[in-house]
Amino acid sequence: MAQNNNRNNNGNNGKMSYEEAGRKGGETTSRNHDKEFYQEIGEKGGEATSRNHDKEFYQEIGEKGGEATSNNHDKEFYQEIGKKGGQTTSQNHDKEFYQEIGKKGGQTTSQNHDKEFYQEIGQKGGQRNSSNS
Repeated sequence: MAQNNNRNNNGNNGKMSYEEAGRKGGETTSRNHDKEFYQEIGEKGGEATSRNHDKEFYQEIGEKGGEATSNNHDKEFYQEIGKKGGQTTSQNHDKEFYQEIGKKGGQTTSQNHDKEFYQEIGQKGGQRNSSNS
């Protein structure tokens, strides 16, 4: 009753606010629908979004998300998710998969770097190995 009085006295002439209506609608929807319903509407929303936005849109929101994540997490978080991702990838792929991506990475690296780059990293590797002996 006090809640109704407060609502009547808040300048909305006894009408519910958009916030309250949204909350009540969301609660009712969640009671009436299952996981598959939300997956389906999420998929439809994703498809509609992909039709309405270009590559730059996704790059921008990805960058914003990455910045927010990096502001909220520390080095250990990234180590943990990297380890989990590596474990999952190794469970889902065979030796040929790693050979193929290694070859692609080597080709890309060789296209992007010159002889001096390889001399420098070879020298650093040699220094590191000699200091470990």
